[in-house]
Amino acid sequence: MRKYELMTVFPIEEAQFKQGIEEARSVLGDFNVQIDSEDPFGDRELTYEIKKKTKGRYVLFNIHAEPDKIIEIDRKFKLNQNLLTFLFIKIDE
Repeated sequence: MRKYELMTVFPIEEAQFKQGIEEARSVLGDFNVQIDSEDPFGDRELTYEIKKKTKGRYVLFNIHAEPDKIIEIDRKFKLNQNLLTFLFIKIDE
């Protein structure tokens, strides 16, 4: 398993945020991803509009996952309407 940082941006509306983060955790669990930490960064202005939103709630996940699972997780995350955007960053150990 490799170590990754996963930066996620959710809508700031509480209901959409809660649903979005639960869906994200569920997808990660479905692919046996180990979540080492989950750090909320708070609400911030987006550099550009995403899905008609100008503000987002940032959450950083530190995870361990198999490299081939990242592609599948990426595909599932793109279907999540309550996840504005995300980025996987591989951490060298």
